[in-house]
Parts: sequence; structure tokens; C-alpha cells
Amino acid sequence: MSLDLASIRAEFPALSVTEGGRPRIYFDAPGGTQVCRRAIQGMVRHLEGGTANSGGAFATAVATDALAEESHEAMADLLGGHSSEIAFGQNMTTLTLGLSRALGRRFQAGDELVVTRLDHDANVAPWLLLARDVGMEVRWLDFDPETGRLRLEELPSLLNARTRLVALGGASNALGTINDVEQAVRIVRAKSDALVFVDAVQSVPHIVTDVRALGCDFLACSPYKFFGPHQGVLWGRAELMGEIEAYKLRPSPTLPAAVRFETGTPSYEGMAGTLGAAEHISSLGEGATRRERIVSAMDRVAEHERELGARFLAGLAKLQRLKLYGPNEVEGRVPTFSFTIDGMAARQAAERLAERNIFAWSGNFYAQEAITRLGLDASGGLLRVGFCQYSTADEVDTLLDALAEL
Repeated sequence: MSLDLASIRAEFPALSVTEGGRPRIYFDAPGGTQVCRRAIQGMVRHLEGGTANSGGAFATAVATDALAEESHEAMADLLGGHSSEIAFGQNMTTLTLGLSRALGRRFQAGDELVVTRLDHDANVAPWLLLARDVGMEVRWLDFDPETGRLRLEELPSLLNARTRLVALGGASNALGTINDVEQAVRIVRAKSDALVFVDAVQSVPHIVTDVRALGCDFLACSPYKFFGPHQGVLWGRAELMGEIEAYKLRPSPTLPAAVRFETGTPSYEGMAGTLGAAEHISSLGEGATRRERIVSAMDRVAEHERELGARFLAGLAKLQRLKLYGPNEVEGRVPTFSFTIDGMAARQAAERLAERNIFAWSGNFYAQEAITRLGLDASGGLLRVGFCQYSTADEVDTLLDALAEL
């Protein structure tokens, strides 16, 4: 069953906003999607109905605790884990930095870790800082600049008995590449006892996520990339989350294990919005359980996005001044497309598109290593567009027409 685009778009109030009578075309989704109605209503309902801190005997505190529990369960359903393995935070970067500090207690000078040239800096810099502070050695997994794909065949040579952690992304926020995380985990398990951390910020909005199938130890994502508010979510294997000594205040809760990484009073309205985003995704699928409905919905979303991606790539191939970076086919990528335009800086192109109410990002998107590896630092990086479940074929055609006239 295909998606009902009209119904989906009706769930996003921001899609009805116009500029000078012209609709906005939101192709900035890789940097953050628009917020769905269920997320907005969830936040408003919590704040208007009376908010409170956790643990009280009175009605608003009891309701807040129930909301937090349901929000953790919803994220567990989205990721394929258990609610006790879910931690909310300010954002993915903050959660990753916190986890890196905690993991540092398990490592020592001379240990090694692996990071990639393809990742967002939120999955690079925290580990580089950890290596610096502990005295660990850093090994780099490269990617092929021509295809935008990780060179997983080189991963075994980077691993040994001293490897303690491997950090990689579910999908590249710069090039759209979907990384074969399952294969990477198999390689790591065969060659070392290292932990595997996955930055799934770019993959969760577009493909089914199943932490058990991936086999990783930790996975982080950002609800504001899948139609919710600005929040971060960390999943970690229950036994690991119970072993790691988190940096926390002494009176803070210790159970469930993951909650120890929720430092201070969390954003309960953010949890409410994240719950609403998960419910929105679930509403697009079929099944007896929320997890089944989410999987069904994500399969439908992926098919819709593949169709848009194929349409865009076919049109892009006709534009001689544009050079695409990353996979040149829809298979093995999310609908995030980055390119350069001969004779025009990426920022200038983004400004020209903005004049037509087409929203696109330019620069390095915090994928600092990737842009440097591609040799694009001096020229201003890439122009990036991204599609999601509310994007339409007409919008893609409008974008292609605009690019042809740049």
C-alpha cells in the first residue's frame, strides 16, 4: 500500500505556510524535518495540562512519570530495543559526549579506537577527545571519494586485541550513503572485543531500524530529524548500560539502567513531542503492535523516497554543470543528495534557491572529515537537498527546474 501524501501533508502545519503567496518547499530535511501535528499536540497537552518533575505523589508528577515511561517505550518500539535501554537527552551530540566520558573509565593508554572519515563530527570529535584524554591511539576508516561508500574491506586491518571501540554512522548526513552496519559489526566481532557505536541520526528517519539485528552496542538518533522536537535519544544494550558508571548526580535515579544518562531534569515536553512523532510514524503502517506498525510504515516511506530519489537522479543526470557526490543510484542511500555546481559556490546556489522558496543547506554540515577528504573545504563545501515522507514529485520537479536555471 502506498502512502497517502495528501493526508500526510495535512499532518504538518508548517507545510501550509507561504511566502508572498508561494508555498515553501522544505528540502532541508537532513538538517531537521518539520514537526508533525501529533508531536505539537503532545507537547501542548503536557504543558497546558500541568507539568511537574518526576517522582511526586501528586497528579501532575504522576502524569509526568507516566508520560516519560510511554515515551521511552515508543522510542524502544522505533529502534527495536527495550524501554530500559533508552535515554533521552538534549541532543545526540550531548549524549555521545556523556557516554564517551563514561566509557573512558574502561579504557587506558595504549588502547585503540576506530572512527571514519564519512561521519558527522558528533561521531568523531567525542571519540578524538576521549583518545586524547586517555592516551588512546586513533585509527581511521576511509571512504571511496568516487562512490561515497565506506571501505569496509579495510576495517579488519584496523582492528586488533587493543581495539576498544568502533564508531560509524548508519547513513552519511553529507552524501546519503547507507553504511552496512551489520557487516561492520560482524567484522568487528571477528577481530576484536571492541564496542560498536552507531550514529543513526540520518538513517532512522528513512529506513527500518532494528538494534538487535544490527548487533551494535550503542545507537543514537535525533527526534527532530523524524518530525519531532529538538531532542536526542541514546539506546544501549541493557547489560552494558548497567555496567557503565555514568557521570550523574548522587540522588539521580539508577534504574532503569539507561536513565542514569538523563542528567538533570529532562525535557518532558520534548519527550511528549517525541512520543507524538513515533505515533505519527506508527499511524502510517499496519500491524497489531506499535513496532509492527512502525516497521510497516517505514517500508512504505522508504519506497516513496526511492521513487523521489530516482526521479531526482534522472533529472540531475541531464544537468551538465552539476556534480553529484555519493552513490549515483537510489539503492544503498537515503534521499539526501549533495552536489556542486560549476562556476557557483554552494552558498550562492542555496541563496538563489531560497529566493524561490526552496530550502536547501550548503557547507560541510558538520561532516568535516568528509568535506576535507573530498577536497571541498576551500570552495565552500556542498549544496545539499533531502527528501522525506512529506516531499512530493512536483516539488522535485520544481527543484530540478530551478537547478537548471542557476
